[in-house]
Amino acid sequence: MSKSSSKMSSVERVREHLKNCGLTIEVMELAESTRTAAMAAQAVGSPLGAIVKSLVFMADGKPVLVLVSGDKRADHKKLERILKARRVKIANADQVREATGFAIGGVPPVAHKTKLLTLVDKNLGRFEKLYAAAGSPRAVFPISYETLLEITEGQLADVTED
Repeated sequence: MSKSSSKMSSVERVREHLKNCGLTIEVMELAESTRTAAMAAQAVGSPLGAIVKSLVFMADGKPVLVLVSGDKRADHKKLERILKARRVKIANADQVREATGFAIGGVPPVAHKTKLLTLVDKNLGRFEKLYAAAGSPRAVFPISYETLLEITEGQLADVTED
């Protein structure tokens, strides 16, 4: 992250990252809260499953970003197997902010403080258009599944409960 980016708002950091990836994606700042997947789906008029939940887990103490469809739940046992970790647990608010530079409720799939191993759940591929958080509890951006995989350098995986 450059020195000037630390002065940018969280939403501006996401906009800048998308632009630097060569994308012309409009970040939408909404009047309604998009803090939860259900709220985001209602705010943008999309199916719940088309909302990308950016979840941070601690795998044996190391942060991992897991992108999951809004209508699914991450499976800790699957994550332990995939990550070859003894213990996987959801990160707390401080761990999320430390790993990503963003607060819970607005964590985007990109533009993090440090490069994170990213797992992208295969269930997100059900939708032509996805919506992901853009750095604040009122900002989202539309993105295709393929582009999401590309810009996150995510590893495709089956990480949700059956």
